[in-house]
Amino acid sequence: MPPSSRESPPDGPSSGSATAKPQDGAVATASFEVPGMDCASCAGKVEAALDRVDGVVDRDTAPATGRVTITYDPESVSASALVDAIGGAGYEVTDAGTADGAGGTDTDPDPVWRSPRAVKTWIGAVFLAAGLALEFFVPGANPRVAAALGSELHLADALFVFAVAAGGQAILRGGYYSALHRRLDIDFLMSVAILGALSASVGFGEALYFEAATLAVLFSVAELLERYSMDRARDSLRELMDLSPEEATVKRADGEEEIVPVDAVEPGDVVVVRPGGKIPADGEVIAGDSAVNQSPITGESVPVDKTVGDEVFAGTLVENGYLEVRVTAAAADTTLSRIVGLVEDARAEETDREQFVERFSSYYTPVVVAFAVVVTLSTPFVLGVTWPTALVYGLTLLVLACPCAFVISTPVSVVSGITSAAKNGVLIKGGTHLEAMGEVDTVAFDKTGTLTTGELAVTDVIGLNGNSEADVLRCARGLEGRSEHPVGEAIVAAAGDAGVTDSAAPEVDGFESLTGRGVRGRLDGTPHLAGKPGLFEELGFDLSHVHAATDGGAVTTTARQLCERNDCVDLLEGIVPELQSAGKTVVLVGTDEEIEGVIAVADEVRPGAARAVARLKELGVSRTVMLTGDNERTARAVAEAVGVDEFRAELLPEEKVDAVRGLAGRDGDGGVAMVGDGVNDAPALATATVGVAMGAAGTDTALETADIALLADDLSKLPYLYELAGDTNSVIRQNVWASLGLKALLAVAVPFGYVPIWLAVLAGDAGMTVGVTGNAMRLSRLRPEGE
Repeated sequence: MPPSSRESPPDGPSSGSATAKPQDGAVATASFEVPGMDCASCAGKVEAALDRVDGVVDRDTAPATGRVTITYDPESVSASALVDAIGGAGYEVTDAGTADGAGGTDTDPDPVWRSPRAVKTWIGAVFLAAGLALEFFVPGANPRVAAALGSELHLADALFVFAVAAGGQAILRGGYYSALHRRLDIDFLMSVAILGALSASVGFGEALYFEAATLAVLFSVAELLERYSMDRARDSLRELMDLSPEEATVKRADGEEEIVPVDAVEPGDVVVVRPGGKIPADGEVIAGDSAVNQSPITGESVPVDKTVGDEVFAGTLVENGYLEVRVTAAAADTTLSRIVGLVEDARAEETDREQFVERFSSYYTPVVVAFAVVVTLSTPFVLGVTWPTALVYGLTLLVLACPCAFVISTPVSVVSGITSAAKNGVLIKGGTHLEAMGEVDTVAFDKTGTLTTGELAVTDVIGLNGNSEADVLRCARGLEGRSEHPVGEAIVAAAGDAGVTDSAAPEVDGFESLTGRGVRGRLDGTPHLAGKPGLFEELGFDLSHVHAATDGGAVTTTARQLCERNDCVDLLEGIVPELQSAGKTVVLVGTDEEIEGVIAVADEVRPGAARAVARLKELGVSRTVMLTGDNERTARAVAEAVGVDEFRAELLPEEKVDAVRGLAGRDGDGGVAMVGDGVNDAPALATATVGVAMGAAGTDTALETADIALLADDLSKLPYLYELAGDTNSVIRQNVWASLGLKALLAVAVPFGYVPIWLAVLAGDAGMTVGVTGNAMRLSRLRPEGE
């Protein structure tokens, strides 16, 4: 991805430190891709180099993403000078910012295995292989070519020296900058080991050229493997970045179509998207209809039908139709751009485990270096080995002294987990939240919009006094058509689904809204009512003896039994309580003389809610709780339907906060995750250990208030999130202990001659780096249930 440069004030303190303050307050911010910077030690060298540049106000290094963001005074320093400073620390900038208008590059980086360092490594490997052949397989063809300080230099030795010169060039260069910045890191230690082996070959008269060449070539291969492994982890984010097309077809006011870069599309423009095309920006459909594959944004596996008035997102794919979309957000402000930005920020954030590992490694390295010195000086006396052998032991321990695999074991796992989640429609705003989600043992749910759809729908229609379901809906449609109450809107929608359209509805006049009780009016001249049972009781209706229709609609069990007994029902003792106990709102429809029918409306339980709750329990969640402001009867019905362990009803927003605090305060709890809509539940989300917002795609508030956002209204992503978080924590523990344990085992075995120097490089560095990265990449294979 090309670097970004923008005029902006500094956002505040970061990991960097201010080195210069511009006089007029005008600063620029540039972002540079530095793929070789993949660990905290690497970042430290880059930071030290930038701190010495006049004009740098702030710098922020993110090893997990391989990016350096610099705030600087363009009057004092140019972007090209910043690139030179990073290069001076020993790291190549593959994309250079051009905020000052100076020349820069914007080219795709070479593949790892064809990079300049790789080419030099392969050349070194050829020299090493040739030297090995002469040294061990055709010794007669290994003549002496020189002598220095009493030490003979054979042809194989010369080839080994050439291998060091080619393969070790980058190592020695990095070691020089590490020494310059007084950093005890892997480049410095490997440089000492290589130069020590070469020096010992001359000083002791015992050739260690092979060991020096092995160190140089194998460690360069290990570094390339580490770079390749980190690039694989970073590629998943690049895939998100590449979702948005580079060009858009804009329809102008005169009807002409023009192809422009996506960055040139502005809010208010109309873009045209044909079958198979990607939507270039967030917007609203103004013409056409099509199924749209939203999986890159929301993780939904099934395409969603879009028509006029529907919202669409940048990066989603039009399957089989034609759409005209009025753009509502510039390229930098689309949902996809915000997701990419938040994922980048999340990957750059250090978790508590990462900080612990870095602190531990700062003690580990000096201790092992000290051990190397002790082994070198003591083994000739304690174990009776020769001084050259003791020196090799010490050099081998220097190789093991830098815990590269140990240090990257946590960030590579977090990066893999966060990007895998983003590709499946779950936005995690930091590794800390991912780790915390894996530890929670209580999940609290809001009801409306979370466990339920948040939209009222008609669930039951019962005809009475000879009226059919269609008759009841026709009358209700006529009355509620003029009501703006959500219950009325649900009834109108149900009538439309049943074929009762505006033209089929009766003529209405004398409409009157009875606040809190219902509505009344004349339908085709006949007075009608629709409202709560209490409204009809007030008007003198006998609700205990109502004639039941034999061809009614969805008659409840109680009503059917009463009909079978005496062809009448007791609304107050039978139908109404039964419907209300299921959490439904009951509406009676009738004239001034008789009740024509009963309609029940409810906020339906979200499909998959019960399975999501059950799956969470299978994965180890010890308690599930529903927190709602709704009445206890409705709350109980929903709680029983979805299978939560307990519920708390009639809660005000501040009482939800207290409830979350109470749940989090129970002894033995690993924390509480609160799941809500991200708007009404913002206080409770902020109070919980982890706040999870539902349906956050396109919603700024939800993206801002929650720690984690489920981009679609799909509760099946919640068990996936919990499983992913738990697996991430397990992978981190496996990586940390495996890398540390192997290093310790090798270090203890070195003084006894069991670990040759090449094994220390291959197993302790390259092998563990590939191992921990491969283990972390397993997280990308996890998918939501059913996908």
